[in-house]
Amino acid sequence: MADNDLSKIKQDFIEGLSGISQFWGLPKGMGAIFAVLYLAPNPLSLDEIVEQTGLTKGSISTSVRSLSRMGLIHPITRLGDRKDYYEAETDFYRSIRAILKERQSNEFDRAVMSVQQTLERLESGSGKPDPERAFLAERVRALKDFFDALDSLSNAVSRLDSLGLNTIQTVLKILK
Repeated sequence: MADNDLSKIKQDFIEGLSGISQFWGLPKGMGAIFAVLYLAPNPLSLDEIVEQTGLTKGSISTSVRSLSRMGLIHPITRLGDRKDYYEAETDFYRSIRAILKERQSNEFDRAVMSVQQTLERLESGSGKPDPERAFLAERVRALKDFFDALDSLSNAVSRLDSLGLNTIQTVLKILK
């Protein structure tokens, strides 16, 4: 098979997005599903996604619901057809907004609160120097700082969003 064979190129892209998905803490299958849908010129059914990814229909069904909730894919209906079809979101700004909106979910807020509480407990320690406690506090503080940065980014995108997409696109063109 030639290195520039389209099916090989598509497979490499699917594997690449699977790895990116895993890097961001999502199942590899979600990345593969998004990649397959992104490269598809027309909406695909669950059966077609199964065929192209090799994943089980149950796994795909679960991942499709999550991807749809995140705004990364959209269900498509066809009159007279009982199958569900899906297409990928191609507006990356809209995708980023959807992912950051997901950040505002209750589960994420609970996780952030848990990290904050753990840090407070570590920092209100016994008073005497404890290298293990200091190490744990440093690690948990780094995670909290990361979550705070995500929160700031989410708020910034929300504020930009309120200005309107045309304003944002104009600013981005100026920055280029």
